[in-house]
Amino acid sequence: MRRAHGTPRPDWKQKIGEQGLVYDTPGRGEGGVSRPYWDESVHYVFDMDEVLALEADVELLHSMSLEAVDHVVTTERFKDFALPEWSWEAVAASWKRSDPHVYGRFDLRYDGSGPAKLLEYNADTPTTLLEASIVQWHWLQDTHGDDDQWNSLHEKLVERWTEIAGTLPGSEIHFTWSRADASGEDHITTAYLQETAAEAGLDTVGLAIEDLGYDVALDRFVDLAESPIKCLTKLYPWEWILTDDFGKHALRSLPETLWIEPLWKTLLSNKALLAVMWEMYPGHPNLLPAYLDQPGMLTEYVRKPRLGREGSNISIVAPGYEVETGGVYTEDGLGGGWVYQLFDPLPEFEGFRPALGAWIVGDHSAGLGIRETTGLVTDDGAAFVPHRIPES
Repeated sequence: MRRAHGTPRPDWKQKIGEQGLVYDTPGRGEGGVSRPYWDESVHYVFDMDEVLALEADVELLHSMSLEAVDHVVTTERFKDFALPEWSWEAVAASWKRSDPHVYGRFDLRYDGSGPAKLLEYNADTPTTLLEASIVQWHWLQDTHGDDDQWNSLHEKLVERWTEIAGTLPGSEIHFTWSRADASGEDHITTAYLQETAAEAGLDTVGLAIEDLGYDVALDRFVDLAESPIKCLTKLYPWEWILTDDFGKHALRSLPETLWIEPLWKTLLSNKALLAVMWEMYPGHPNLLPAYLDQPGMLTEYVRKPRLGREGSNISIVAPGYEVETGGVYTEDGLGGGWVYQLFDPLPEFEGFRPALGAWIVGDHSAGLGIRETTGLVTDDGAAFVPHRIPES
């Protein structure tokens, strides 16, 4: 694994825009100077042996995560995940029904010298999908056409929709995004998912989540045409849905209205998962020690909110590394309490620290996206950079 440099394509902005990457909030470079969010002036190079090892690590972590969900449901440890008590029965039922899932993204620490370490699992509303799937693939074809890339995301998404089509309550799927996202990232990501489902032969309808209706007489969600919604793909976090009456409608509508990602993924997208997995697999080479609500034996640690996002409200406690980020996920806010994980800083390449986003589709590894930053926390200022695997 190494960081390499290259000359950006002269028309790169036009090309990525045509491919759908229209959200371009600048990242932060050295000294806080702005850099493009999509930055193809640099990329990472991997040996095939490294990628094969990462693929195996990802599939193992996914299977361990599913075992952890089964453990939480069986032992009814929902309180550890800060879920409202009225949702517990529905979460368990969703898991026991095997409500279908499509995709997720593991965030990993990896430097090429040992096994990947799990930082968190974005299993409910993972983004950077278009960048990892379409945009960096076209970059590879244009700049290093003879090389390979860990990237079968598009094909596997189409295949996954085909696999689960027979388990859905109908052939039509609604895809929703929130107008509250001013960047457009959620809308574009949802539209891309909708495209892959349509390619799999499913009928798709797109609408903003704010336009969802609820028919009291039918006790069902309906669209703008007042037609009942049988399957709904969302990029709106379950932990937000479960904070109001909308969530109670959503849970009561199951399984007549299926949600993708499913309700049981509230347990995978929650950082309490890190502590549960460490309990179940102590010393595992792909895990970092993690504990609920207190640091345990850790003297150097990262404190994360169970329900935090985009690097918000992260505290790093270690000699010479003290960092604290802002946000709304506080003790009295939306965070749901704290998880303490061993501090293992991201590796440094030429002053930048890459976090690997390894994708899973269905139950199989599917690709890699990389975001890098100059800081210790991968936040909304991190740039996306592509990668390649040399032919020989």
